[in-house]
Amino acid sequence: MSYDIVWEFIVLEDRRTDFEEAYGANGVWAELFARSSGFIEVRLFASPDEPGRYLTMDRWASREAFDAFHQEFKTEYDFLDRLHAGIAVKENRIGAFVETE
Repeated sequence: MSYDIVWEFIVLEDRRTDFEEAYGANGVWAELFARSSGFIEVRLFASPDEPGRYLTMDRWASREAFDAFHQEFKTEYDFLDRLHAGIAVKENRIGAFVETE
């Protein structure tokens, strides 16, 4: 059963390419997450009805795996967070979810 964290982003047209490159499955966030053995994948979804609206899903083996990653890589995580500040005009953590049976 995975532990999935879902975020919503609103991105202006002139930043969409930068956003998709950073937050997509092969982006710098996924590269950082992949340094942890508990990481599964990042999924990036773009709204076909609302240009510039995205959802990301960061998938982890468990909440404990995510917490261990966040503790071990806090410095790198905070650096990327500062580096990408302003790439989105809105960022909202929707929540964490686990798959049901």
